[in-house]
Amino acid sequence: MPEWVEPVARYILTDGLPGTLRVSAIAVLGSAIIGVVLGTLMTIRFLPSQAAIRFYVEVFRGLPILVTVFVVYLGLPSLSPSLEFGPLTAASVALVLWGSAQVAEATRGAVQSIPNEQHEAASALGFGWIGRHRSVILPQALRRLLPPFVGLLVNIIQNSTLAQVIGGVELLQAGKSQSERLTFFPPAGIGEIHAFEIFTGVMILFFLISFPLTRLAAVLEKRLIV
Repeated sequence: MPEWVEPVARYILTDGLPGTLRVSAIAVLGSAIIGVVLGTLMTIRFLPSQAAIRFYVEVFRGLPILVTVFVVYLGLPSLSPSLEFGPLTAASVALVLWGSAQVAEATRGAVQSIPNEQHEAASALGFGWIGRHRSVILPQALRRLLPPFVGLLVNIIQNSTLAQVIGGVELLQAGKSQSERLTFFPPAGIGEIHAFEIFTGVMILFFLISFPLTRLAAVLEKRLIV
């Protein structure tokens, strides 16, 4: 194995991969919690709340994610120094805004797909709105929401590469920096171009992370959607 492979692989795995996993984990958790809450509230027949949530959903679903990244990373600090985030955190927040809008819309559709008879039966058993949704409606809706949510997880992992645009060290940025290092600052003093090998390795890592999730989404879609 060539000598350059070991340090490049070590940097990508110890610096780049944790950055990707950190951004993805925060974005997935935040998107799930905020999206499910907003999507459920969208089913309440109260026009002001529906309009406010719909505005949130349409804005962040409609904006390019990269624009949201720059708004969070460069725009918010101009309003207040307390809103200044590091690159990975800014990318995570931007992905939470985008992902929660996607989850909210999917949750709304899943909740509204539950037959009215289920609502009526829960009401007849004495459940209020909160109890009805917590114990009867949401468990069924989340079952239908799970396949598209797994697909969203794949999109979030892929879009975590946007962190490199603002200087965040994740898989793509790690591969890029190592490719440039070997080209312009080689250990032996002679430029070595290994961009194809390095980015092929990055591509394989993303595939190994994403492919099981895409297959899981396909399986869940067949088994869980009724």
